[in-house]
Amino acid sequence: MTGREALLSAFDRLFDAAARKLNVACTPEERAEAKEQFESRFDAALDVAKRAQVSALPEEALAEMEAAIEQLSPAELAGLIASIPLAQQTQEMLRALAFRQAEQRLLEHLTRQADTRYGGN
Repeated sequence: MTGREALLSAFDRLFDAAARKLNVACTPEERAEAKEQFESRFDAALDVAKRAQVSALPEEALAEMEAAIEQLSPAELAGLIASIPLAQQTQEMLRALAFRQAEQRLLEHLTRQADTRYGGN
């Protein structure tokens, strides 16, 4: 199995644990949509994992992750849910900032080239 397949299989199991914790019943369509969203968010990592041949994630590791989900308090769940859109917005802000910094460095580089090439300072 590929690393991608192992991670998606683990997602299925952890999704079930989270649904039980939240006492939520999801339709197969809702579950498939949640999995598609996971695949979309982690596309780059899943693409890299696709190239690796691995066995399934260890049972002990999955059991620990399920236990961690079960032990979350209502306040921790609310905090995790609230952090998702903030993390997405922060990622977009950081991407825009990195683009601006790269743009600024390029302008500075071109300015230095123009100064030396055309007899400036």
